[in-house]
Parts: sequence; C-alpha cells; structure tokens
Amino acid sequence: MITFPYCGAPPLPGALAGRFNLDPVLLVALALSAGVHLVVLRRSRRPVTAAACGWAVTAAALVSPLCALSVSLFSARVAQHMILLLVAAPLVASALPRARGALAAAAAFTLAVWVWHLPAPYAASFASDALYWAMHLTLFGSALWLWATLLHARAEQAGRALLAGAAASIGMGLLGAVLALAPTPLFAPHLLTTAAWGMTPLADQQLGGLLMWVPGLFLFLAVGLRAVAALVRPAGRAQRA
Repeated sequence: MITFPYCGAPPLPGALAGRFNLDPVLLVALALSAGVHLVVLRRSRRPVTAAACGWAVTAAALVSPLCALSVSLFSARVAQHMILLLVAAPLVASALPRARGALAAAAAFTLAVWVWHLPAPYAASFASDALYWAMHLTLFGSALWLWATLLHARAEQAGRALLAGAAASIGMGLLGAVLALAPTPLFAPHLLTTAAWGMTPLADQQLGGLLMWVPGLFLFLAVGLRAVAALVRPAGRAQRA
C-alpha cells in the first residue's frame, strides 16, 4: 500500500496550480482561530488589520499549492516555514497581549527550528500526519510567543528583547548556513523529487538554507534596532532634562 505525506504526492510542474490543500479540519481550525481572535479584538476596540493579514498569510502558506510543492522541494518547505515564522507570526503576534519570557521564547523558537530541520525529524514528518502538525504547531507557536515578547517589549525590557532577538536570529542563521554550505544532500524525502523542477537535491537544499539564513537576519535586525532605539530614548530624555 502506497502512503503519501500530508500534502499528497509530489506534484509535477504542470499540475501544481490546482493542488490546493482543502483539508476540512485545517480549514475549520484556521477559521475558528482567526474568527475568535478577530472577535476579541473588535470587542476590545483594538485594530484588527494586522491580525487579519497575519491569519490570511497563515492560511495562504498552509492551503495554497505551496503545501504540495513542499513535498517535492526542501526549499519550498523552508519557504513555507519562513512565511509562517517571519511574516504571519509577527503580524498575528502584534495583536496579541504582551508575553513574558523573551529569552525562554527565543530558546523554544531556536530549538523548534533546529529539531524540525534536522534530517531524521524532517523525514519523520513525511511519514506521519501527527508529526507533520506537531512540526507546524511547535514552529508557529514558538514564533508567536517570541514575537509577542519582542514586539511588545517595554523600555525597561529592551535589552532583554535585543538579546532574545539576536539569539533567535543567530540560531536560525547558523542552521541556514550549515544547510547551505553542506557538501552533500541531507534530506531523504527529496532525493528523487527535485529533478522534475530542474534542481539537484543539493541545489534545492542550498536554496533552502539561504532562505533560512538571510531573511531572518534582516527581520530580526529590524527588531534589534527597535530595541536599541528604546534603550537610547530614555538616555536622551535624561540628558535633555
């Protein structure tokens, strides 16, 4: 009996456009999560635009043909994860209450990113739907926690936020560099699926490593500059006084 990963069989280029993920459980879970969050925001008279955009990006990453493409290409799976962690999560987290434990959140985020992009756990997520969703929930959940600490840090917490953002950025960037510079392909699920897309498994892995290495550095750098500004601002006020 042939079994396929959660997102289905590896797609061919000509068939990708129609490969949407219409899993009813996923659609209901997304609708409930987004709906509850937006209703709470409206009732508390808080802006809903960022959260709505965040949930839309989350749905796009999980429902669009990117889900199917991630079965064929490691770089597509990394792109899906980067969209969730670096675009959707900060948008959603910007409309969440301030969270505590920036350093613990950074550690959880880094651990999740490393564990699920190591060869054995990564391959296991292709063999089990439960592990596939454990991967996405721990990645997205840890990203929400981290961004909720970084984006809502108070002035007195700016130093800790800067350290947490730097640690998360370095941890993810280091993994991306390791994957981009590895001399051999490491991910068994893609050894036979990249040729249809004009790539070798190693080139696909290198692209995935670059997608993990570069964007995260820039986004966390922006958060770091924001934290530095928060640290400098009280000193400037004190000097003027």
